[in-house]
Amino acid sequence: MDSIAELILNLGEKAKKASRSLRTVDTETKNAVLHNIASNIQKNQKAILDANKKDLTQGKSNGLDDALLDRLMLNSERIDGIVESLEQVASLPDPIGEITDLEYRPSGIQVGKMRVPIGVMGMIYESRPNVTIDAAVLCLKSGNAVILRGGSEAINSNRALYGCIKDGLIEAGINSDAVQLIDITDREAVTRLVQASDYVDAIIPRGGKGLIENVSTNARMPVIKHLHGVCHTYLDKDADSQKAIDVAFNGKTRRYGVCNATETLLVHQDLDATTFEQLIDLYVEEGVELRGCQEAQKRSNKIIAATEDDWSEEYLAPILSIKIVSSLDEAISHIERYGSAHTDTIVTENKTKSRKFLAEVDSSSVMVNASTGFADGFEYGLGAEIGISTDKFHVRGPVGLEGLTSQKYIVFGDGHTRP
Repeated sequence: MDSIAELILNLGEKAKKASRSLRTVDTETKNAVLHNIASNIQKNQKAILDANKKDLTQGKSNGLDDALLDRLMLNSERIDGIVESLEQVASLPDPIGEITDLEYRPSGIQVGKMRVPIGVMGMIYESRPNVTIDAAVLCLKSGNAVILRGGSEAINSNRALYGCIKDGLIEAGINSDAVQLIDITDREAVTRLVQASDYVDAIIPRGGKGLIENVSTNARMPVIKHLHGVCHTYLDKDADSQKAIDVAFNGKTRRYGVCNATETLLVHQDLDATTFEQLIDLYVEEGVELRGCQEAQKRSNKIIAATEDDWSEEYLAPILSIKIVSSLDEAISHIERYGSAHTDTIVTENKTKSRKFLAEVDSSSVMVNASTGFADGFEYGLGAEIGISTDKFHVRGPVGLEGLTSQKYIVFGDGHTRP
């Protein structure tokens, strides 16, 4: 057996053992770990940022694009956000042990459901070092052990953050193997991890389309995934002008390298012309490249021709495709054909149309008069997210505490026997 196979076997055995001990950890102790980690991150902020600078320097020399560098970067504001997410997760109700649907059956037994951890999670991710914390705290609060495998581009940042996690576990008296970091960058570690079905109960890949497709193809356990974020903003003819401008502009320009950024703008042919012109001017001033259909090009000489590939492209960059549509039905059909089932929004004052959009657009998040940028576990009150699932089983949308749990049937009797 080679060394990487032995490493994953060792991590898996320790994670399995730790997951059994986590089943009986009370909520107060779980929350203590989260507070410890938050405190450790604050105390070690300089060391974390110094480690992140090493990754950024290396990333630039390796030719990482701006979107990946933005995902990789930590600063004081983002550190504060990580700490805030820790505190928010600590304040959330503990889902483990919750009993629901308890009722008497004709036989006299009581049958219900209890919420339980999944067991051991494998987390494979690229670029974003904050995922190290998000994955760890959500798994811990939901009673799961987790094996983390971050990308090579963030190895120094991940090591620094993992140190804060491990110290937090030890300080609270919890088995530190509950969270483990694969501290090598060899890609074989990913291959071995997704085959370790004797130890890992589910895998969550978070990163580029290539990573997620590779994990989904080779994993021997369930995968919680999203492939990519081709998000749409549709401006209906009944949209309020200022809302249309604000929602569409924010959805694209708030941050480019995130999966909830608007990549395609759909515009009703009867939308107020002034509103359209003002929005186009704002995009151009912001440095966004605009690619549009023939009708969009007729309405502005600042729009270049879009290709067929543009409609299904996740740019993760200051590029936006624009299509003029004749109706709400055409907008929905376009989303159905080219979208990735991530997040789509309509801007309209017509309640009938908004309800139709909500009912017919089959995405994990569907919005009315709100920026696609809100598709985020923190914004949804989940404290943080371990990823955004565009699957339909077993969880969909931002994956928080409940998404990392399962249920088992429980039965209460009093000496009952079945005839």
